Amino acid sequence: MFKAVLFDLDGTLLNIDMDYFLKHYFRKMVELAVEMGYQDGHCLVNRVWRSTEVMIADLNPESSNEEVFMRDFCQNLPYSLEEIRFFFDHYYQEHFPRLKDFCSPFLGIPEMMNYIMKQNLKVVIATNAVFPMSALQDRIRWAGLGHYDFELVTSYELMHFCKPHVQYYEEIVDKIGVNPEDCLMIGNDTGEDLPASKIGMKTFLVEDMLIDKGSNYQPDWRGTLPDLFDFVRKTL
Repeated sequence: MFKAVLFDLDGTLLNIDMDYFLKHYFRKMVELAVEMGYQDGHCLVNRVWRSTEVMIADLNPESSNEEVFMRDFCQNLPYSLEEIRFFFDHYYQEHFPRLKDFCSPFLGIPEMMNYIMKQNLKVVIATNAVFPMSALQDRIRWAGLGHYDFELVTSYELMHFCKPHVQYYEEIVDKIGVNPEDCLMIGNDTGEDLPASKIGMKTFLVEDMLIDKGSNYQPDWRGTLPDLFDFVRKTL
């Protein structure tokens, strides 16, 4: 039935409360900024939020998400792009991995993925492309899936669009060479994951850590993780 399966990561494959996680994420970022001598670490956090919003809104196919973020972030700062890149590289290499304690794996996810990987399907980690690859690989490992060779992981280095834009999903199918009608998108956020249906993808809404801020999208299927496991066995 399907040739590709796309998975959201946070709240779908990984048990993580992003509001709780981000508090610690930014706390460690502020600590590093102070340690490295940057002025006003809290101002840096506000700038990260702003530049992330700019990156999400940007629809210029000529610039990667990383380029959009860095271009906006560096505006009017007394630091060079190289200095800023060094700061973020150091943070994601040395400090981000220490956030593992603020999330946990879901039971049954590795077994489900092991089954899917045997079905000759292209499997994509279709998380919102606002993080670098290193941070995504860490979270994939935390979910117990670090040993799999996925067809694509949508990092901000690789992608030119973010959720919930349909261009994000169009870029994925272009990269993996599969028609949207042959794809299944699985996620827990009605506003970010279900827009995949606008280009013809089928969708499964995972309800364990449901995020629904009033979206009008309706999934083709929905249920808890055990329901998803049953669906996978019967459908893929």
